[in-house]
Amino acid sequence: MSQHRLVLASASPRRRDLLASVGLEFDVVVPMVDESQVCGEPCDIAQQLALDKANDVVGRVSDATIIAADTIVVVDGHVLGKPVDHNDSYRMLRMLCGNTHTVVTGVVVMDPLRDKTLVCCEESTVHMRELEDDEIWTYIRTGEPSDKAGSYAIQGIGAVIVDRIEGCYSNVVGLPLARVALMLKQVGISILG
Repeated sequence: MSQHRLVLASASPRRRDLLASVGLEFDVVVPMVDESQVCGEPCDIAQQLALDKANDVVGRVSDATIIAADTIVVVDGHVLGKPVDHNDSYRMLRMLCGNTHTVVTGVVVMDPLRDKTLVCCEESTVHMRELEDDEIWTYIRTGEPSDKAGSYAIQGIGAVIVDRIEGCYSNVVGLPLARVALMLKQVGISILG
């Protein structure tokens, strides 16, 4: 693997775990971005937020390749971010249960030394099984939904409420690894050597 310095512009422990799982060494710098001001189509929103995160971090760390991402959930035309409280989690999960939704992740790989910025959008379709109200509240009380887009985590207890997915599994977790690997390769960083 090439010895570029990598920085993950994210507060997400799931993104950290995903990058570490493919053998990448990286630092983490948490971006300071107001995510409430972006609007538009889902891919545009996710890409703009990822770009905002990368730009914030490149202003503080200019000697590294930056990976930034933002994940949103879209159901019936509604964009679902992270829940603000348990009632918001319930509202989101009630919308998702027995329904199909799309998980959209905008990804940015920014190499300021080469003046190169790559931006993409990955989409996966998730089919969620129907749940009774008491099942939804039991899941909410686990605490798992509290900081997740759409109020669930496919890699945790939430796996039992997902019937199936179409597309990239790691995208649903929060970072499409195959896509990230291709983007990194374009800036001279190869995960497979």
